[in-house]
Amino acid sequence: MKSMRYSVVLITHKMKDVFRCADRITVLRAGRLVETLLREQATEEHLIALMFEKELTTRIVRTSDSVQLPSQPVLELRNVNTHGEGAVTSLTEIGLAVFPGEIVGVAGVSGNGQKELGDVVLGMERITKGQKMLFGEDYTRRSISDIRKDGVSFIPENPLSMATVPFMTVLENMALTNTWRYTRFGGLRFNWPAVLKDMKVALDKFGFSFSPYSMAQSLSGGNLQRFIIAREMAYQPKLMVASYITSGLDVHSTAVARQALLQARNEGAGVLLISEDLEELFLLSDRLIVIYAGRIVGQFKPTETNSYTVGLLMTGSEA
Repeated sequence: MKSMRYSVVLITHKMKDVFRCADRITVLRAGRLVETLLREQATEEHLIALMFEKELTTRIVRTSDSVQLPSQPVLELRNVNTHGEGAVTSLTEIGLAVFPGEIVGVAGVSGNGQKELGDVVLGMERITKGQKMLFGEDYTRRSISDIRKDGVSFIPENPLSMATVPFMTVLENMALTNTWRYTRFGGLRFNWPAVLKDMKVALDKFGFSFSPYSMAQSLSGGNLQRFIIAREMAYQPKLMVASYITSGLDVHSTAVARQALLQARNEGAGVLLISEDLEELFLLSDRLIVIYAGRIVGQFKPTETNSYTVGLLMTGSEA
């Protein structure tokens, strides 16, 4: 379009797109123009500082690149099969283990079974063959409620539709997935002060701040994802399933989300990270699996492979 002498205004918070396409860059913050500069004058750090009126202090920090794993995984799938219908992909002979203090990344092109893999772990997809073990016990037929109550947390790609009730307050959504913690006298009373206290502690842990009485739907996408991260990490999960958690987030929110996963890993949780962003998977994962057509077709340490090899496997080619 530029070569045809069109003028193009590209509105995005994706830094790669900005540096790949733009000739000039204008930064807006809170409805005001902050600065305009040529692409050659810009750096990612400077643009982030302009966008957020501060330097990006949230850096990706790993306590160790070599984790001594315990003998017992928090999650083990033993030759798991599912029966998909319609747009649902069937899983075939899935063998997978996630250990405490480990992030296992799942790479794959959308529609090849990543969603179904997460649903199996969470109890939303029925296993037709094989066994699901959590914390050393058989959870193949256990309910979603049991799975969540026993220490499995979930951060989805779309928190508004998948992790909250939009017309309820942030405080109510804080309690929604943990009502058993706060009910009293068989459910006749509800301990709202305890919910408020736990929410404050959870938000303070990450330096987040917003009103507990705001409607969930009134929060921006980044703030809503921040809230879900704080809620899902509030009760020291043993296993965290994170699915496309940085999709659509700005640079700062992306860094916060990624650091939250590493914090969970550093505190001893096992993390199953589902993403199509290879840069993210290589950055965060201790181990990496590739899924194609419902099967695991590759498993590596990130240092033992590269994005070219993983990309070939993701698309069904032989590496």
